[in-house]
Amino acid sequence: MKKPAVVTAKEAVDMIQDGSTLCTIGMTLISASETVLKEIENRFLEQGHPRDLTLFHTCGQAAMKQPGGIQHLAHEGLVKRVIGGHWGQASKMMDLISENKIEAFNLPQGQMANMFHSMALREPGKLSKVGIGTYIDPRIEGGKMNQKTKDCGYDQVGIVTVDGEEYLQYKPVKIDTLVIRGTYADENGNINTAHEGMVLEVLPAVMATKRWGGKVICQVKKIVKAGSLNPKEVVVPGVLVDAVVVCDNLQEDHRQTYSWYYDPAYSGQALAPEVATKPVPVNIRKVIGRRAVSELVQDQIINIGTGIPNDVIGPIIAEEGVGDSVMITVESGVYGGVPAETIDFGISMNAQALIGHDRQFELYNGTGIDYTFMGAGEMDQYGNVNSTRMGSKAPGAGGFIDITATAKNVIFCSTFTGGGLKTSFSKDGVVIEQEGTIKKLVKEVQQISYNGKLAVERGQKMLFVTERAVFELTEQGPMLVEIAKGVDLQKDILDQMEFQPLIAKELRYTDSAIYLDGVYGLKEIIARNSEKGGTL
Repeated sequence: MKKPAVVTAKEAVDMIQDGSTLCTIGMTLISASETVLKEIENRFLEQGHPRDLTLFHTCGQAAMKQPGGIQHLAHEGLVKRVIGGHWGQASKMMDLISENKIEAFNLPQGQMANMFHSMALREPGKLSKVGIGTYIDPRIEGGKMNQKTKDCGYDQVGIVTVDGEEYLQYKPVKIDTLVIRGTYADENGNINTAHEGMVLEVLPAVMATKRWGGKVICQVKKIVKAGSLNPKEVVVPGVLVDAVVVCDNLQEDHRQTYSWYYDPAYSGQALAPEVATKPVPVNIRKVIGRRAVSELVQDQIINIGTGIPNDVIGPIIAEEGVGDSVMITVESGVYGGVPAETIDFGISMNAQALIGHDRQFELYNGTGIDYTFMGAGEMDQYGNVNSTRMGSKAPGAGGFIDITATAKNVIFCSTFTGGGLKTSFSKDGVVIEQEGTIKKLVKEVQQISYNGKLAVERGQKMLFVTERAVFELTEQGPMLVEIAKGVDLQKDILDQMEFQPLIAKELRYTDSAIYLDGVYGLKEIIARNSEKGGTL
């Protein structure tokens, strides 16, 4: 029976050839194979090899400006081309992209996760309507994030017509080497992921790699006796693994996530004690989050994205005691629990279920989530939203395009302006103490991450929620439907926009309860919304 070789990190890196395609699996720094990634970086810095790699990765794999994840690979010469889902926390990779030093294709994260299935099945690409009308569409930008990519002469996305309907074709990528992470490998190479905080798309990636004849390298904590792993908990059969690397510095290189080494409450081995939720202080992010979740009705499945939503919506729901009213999901495959914040995005304490990352996007792209709460950078006069390019920086889509393309209700959460905005809140409403220098309501967005016209055609309800105003997307464009008490309609809203919005005939005031300390009454709001079948 074929068994994988147990090798050192140095021997594993010997398997990676110049000019080949390397695929890594993880999200933020969860399941990052640091032992192997560090050795790739060290080898390149010392010897100049491996070099000219194509890096394929579905999720963002970094922790802000911290070292780790794909930051190890962010060296000119080491990587020639990156095909990835997100770089918002990978500052070094974003610098290489913005400085035009590498080619960069950005694809929707969910489409990439499910590309493994189509590649494993020898299909001619992943076909989907997700991405049509956005910068992923080859008739707009084709997911090409800099001039170097536009000049490379290659398209990663095409257009095909099936039964008279247009689809995007996400073209196959030949994977030469795959780097994954598990908790234990037995003596036959069978891999389980017991201590990992996510299921991710490990097995589909293995299947795609083997279809191309590629090599699979797995980093683990420990090798255990053959037959000691529950076969139902084996994620990758050993016959599909080529090499196993045992991490020799677990505390540093095999952490459950960036902020801690291992907590069983995040991987299902134990439940953390229920403790009183520490309320998030009333600030601009909480105010926006409170107004956003005031749209909810009973018994809905919701998704929360990175930024304002992930940082405040979970805590607000816990503080208000409405956790039984809705089911929080995260794109990584999490259901329920208390999602971790910022650099630990993607895992949840005391989750009710953890499913595969690729399988989660089957729900998001197929059925469509009931409500998604997403961060936003800009909205324009057409209702287009940009969350993927800010100036020269290109963080990319992550799951944004997948989820917003099919959600029944899309609620964007953003400050009204950026760059130095200072506000205060009271029972009398909002005081703009210092206006931001960057306008976010613009004539045309820098990049179309969300297509307003297509959203209207899909019949989506879309709101753009800020600390001082709420807009609803209509067939004629964004309509101002609500303002905060204490702000001046002309000076604080219309003068801070680059376009004239539609204004509702009955312009409402935001309930000032969202600006005050303590519970603001979300449970009652959800009950009222449910009785009348929605808020607007």
